[in-house]
Amino acid sequence: MTEHTSSARTPDWFPDWAKHLAELYFSGTTCVFVLHGNVHDLIRCPGPDGEDTFVTLQDFLASQVFGNWGVVINYDLGSGMRLQAGNNSERLQKMVTHVSPRIGDPGTWPRSPDKVLDQLERLIQHSLLRDDKANREELAVLFPYAQYLVPAAEMSSLSGATGARLVRLLSWAQNPYIKRTQMAFCLVADKLSEVNDRLVTNPHVASIEVPLPTEQDRLAFVKSVTKGRQDSLGDFTEESLARLASGLNLINLNTVLSGVKSGGQLQSERFKRLKKTAIERECHGLVEFIEPQHTLDLVVGHQAAKSRLRDDARWVGEGQLDAAPMGYLFCGPVGTGKSFLAECYAGSIGIPCVKLRNFRSKYVGETEGNLQQVLTVLRSLGPIVVMIDEADAMLGDRRSSGDSGTSGRVFSMIASQMGDTRYRGKIIWMLLTCRPDLLPIDLKRQGRAEVHIPLFYPQAEEEMREMFRVMARKNDVPLAEDAVPDIDAARSLSGADIESVVLAARRAALTAGKEAVEQEELQVALDTFIPSAQGLEKELQELVAVLECTDREFLTDDWRNEVAQPNGRARLQERTTAIRQILEM
Repeated sequence: MTEHTSSARTPDWFPDWAKHLAELYFSGTTCVFVLHGNVHDLIRCPGPDGEDTFVTLQDFLASQVFGNWGVVINYDLGSGMRLQAGNNSERLQKMVTHVSPRIGDPGTWPRSPDKVLDQLERLIQHSLLRDDKANREELAVLFPYAQYLVPAAEMSSLSGATGARLVRLLSWAQNPYIKRTQMAFCLVADKLSEVNDRLVTNPHVASIEVPLPTEQDRLAFVKSVTKGRQDSLGDFTEESLARLASGLNLINLNTVLSGVKSGGQLQSERFKRLKKTAIERECHGLVEFIEPQHTLDLVVGHQAAKSRLRDDARWVGEGQLDAAPMGYLFCGPVGTGKSFLAECYAGSIGIPCVKLRNFRSKYVGETEGNLQQVLTVLRSLGPIVVMIDEADAMLGDRRSSGDSGTSGRVFSMIASQMGDTRYRGKIIWMLLTCRPDLLPIDLKRQGRAEVHIPLFYPQAEEEMREMFRVMARKNDVPLAEDAVPDIDAARSLSGADIESVVLAARRAALTAGKEAVEQEELQVALDTFIPSAQGLEKELQELVAVLECTDREFLTDDWRNEVAQPNGRARLQERTTAIRQILEM
């Protein structure tokens, strides 16, 4: 077939991205595709005997998507140009017979990208100029590692060979005669941001993301490895392992199952460790998995906030995702336990928790590529808690002066994902900052970080005493029963301050040869402790936290009364403005 039609069908088992590619092609929309995302993974192909096989993306394209086409050519800078026919030697010989009279024998083919594109141009023109349209050979060209063929670059660097390649590909994409014949060009790159933007955004070119494997694909892969040996999975069933392996591609899952293939047994602790390592490597170290060791029961004070978080955790655990917020904003002065509260929430809900690391890079396009890679993995992991510490500095805003628009693009990607209601209860965002006023309002609105919880220093003596006991349990510091002395609540110690005092007392007890910290060591550590200077900065952080609060029940009694007074919020805003002006001076 040389003239493609919209009536062509793809097999039902094709992955959605392949069906989308076929739909765009057969509709005559485009003949040039940029495949990105999970492009180095294996793809499931059901066999006629009922057994699944797993092949690379290039083999899948050559043997399945373009399996009935006359010629499939694969070209990358490392291996040069070669014919791709999977394991079908007869088909390969037919390809050689067709192309050799036109561009020479495969052994003579050039490796230079510009010469290769010239050879492909000859094949294209020869096909287009043939009078016998019914006998035209179909041509598909695959370009793995396309980011090295047409890399992202500034306009000033596109006047040479890179620009010529870009123009050639765009001319093929826009050629109406090519669109009407059986020709297709697939550029493959793991990060879309690394491919030239002028190609990616061209309306004649389609960008298609290859996602991580579905649970069904993972289950089929597990079954192909275990071959019915259920005992080899140890603590797991095939179904539970496929479900818990969310976020892993099949290559990584194969690594996890390497012991099973050699006759060993998979243990839960080993699986958790390997999955954590694989996902952190897949995200290039841009996320850090956190193993929550505590629950909300360990959090002192903040009763209304804990009650709200417990309810949300229960609903997510029960699958009532529509009742869960898209995200939270934890704010308050430094040392109030924002990170600790977020980890305790993840521990109560019983789902993975990751901390987003600095994904910004000095290289053009790499920041956006890093973030896209992280978001792709997060979408497949849900439900999951994503912590972003110092969110005001990490996420940026719509302004993009001085960084070639990177900050604006990063902000847009984060805001878009946070507001995607398809992931409500699946990706739970937690923005942590002591300066919520510096966060763009787009991220703080309803539908993104919906619940704003302010945190404050312990307010009463009994609360401070309980904080000492909690910090001792957190750090495995043994306390004598009457170790906590009388404490003046007016000292305004933060949780971080109290933790420092407990650890100082522990060192003193060890020096004295004591197993447990007694009141003497704790009193000395408390008397000698000097907190860091707070002043106006601390007051400003507390004020903006109060103003950001979305529920008065989250406030302390004093702040609740302050806000409830006539023009209470207006007075707080005036005080906040005055402090900002003083600090700026």
